[in-house]
Amino acid sequence: MEYPNQSGFRQQAGVRMRGTPGDPRDPSLLFDDTSAGGDKHDLSGVGKGPGVCPGQALISDPMSNLALAYGSSLASHGREMMDKNLDRFIPISKLKYYFAVDTVYVGKKLGLLVFPYMHDNWEVIYQQDTPVAPRFDINAPDLYIPVMGFITYILVAGLALGTQNRFSPEILGIQASSALVWLIIEVLAVLLSLYLVTVNTDLTTIDLVAFSGYKYVGMIVGVIAGLLFGRMGYHLSLLWCCVSTFVFTIRTLRLKILSEAAAEGRLVRGAKNQLRMYLTMAIAAAQPVFMYWLTFHLVR
Repeated sequence: MEYPNQSGFRQQAGVRMRGTPGDPRDPSLLFDDTSAGGDKHDLSGVGKGPGVCPGQALISDPMSNLALAYGSSLASHGREMMDKNLDRFIPISKLKYYFAVDTVYVGKKLGLLVFPYMHDNWEVIYQQDTPVAPRFDINAPDLYIPVMGFITYILVAGLALGTQNRFSPEILGIQASSALVWLIIEVLAVLLSLYLVTVNTDLTTIDLVAFSGYKYVGMIVGVIAGLLFGRMGYHLSLLWCCVSTFVFTIRTLRLKILSEAAAEGRLVRGAKNQLRMYLTMAIAAAQPVFMYWLTFHLVR
């Protein structure tokens, strides 16, 4: 059946008239016009209760709050356990003390290692039964100079090998691992000797590492002198540094190893003092041996 319209044309039944532009019934508009800022067909509220968002639903859930609190407690407990176990094997708090240095301390300590003959007072300063930080006491052991000395020694060794056309990454790695292994052997030997002699001292393993690592300063001086002035310069400078390191080690460890003797009887003190003095001399005498052993092949 046909219906007449105002324009004079006839429209068949069942056929709709095209709407005006912007009419939601217009099939030519495939996408809604959102340029005006409003979403005409907001479906975000479909399937949700009135006025409830996902965050509020999660917060209001008591089981979620319980799980959140349990997770936070478990994370903090795990962090405490990790810090406790890490501090057992690597004493982070103690290591901070050995690296508490400044530029003034490093300069004075290097001068003391090379010229220990004019220094009189070798006792470590204590404050409430705790030694003060190294930057406040030149006699306190530190790990900054030994660590930097070890790294600098490896770099200087690579430079010396390079000037002789003997440098290679493998040889430099062997040099570094050899120096590290000898340092570990030295510290373990000293610990065993202190145990056999039954010396009760406040020396720690880190202290022994520090005192054993001070010899790298003299080794660096010897190798650099050898590079600049040949083998004669190497031997003379290394000899001076060996004697200086020997004197420094004896005067430093003597107070540490013999500190227990004052509290003992005269007979016991006399017998043990000899062993302790021999042990101190042996530790000090081992320093020049290692200094020569680790450097003589670097200068030709």
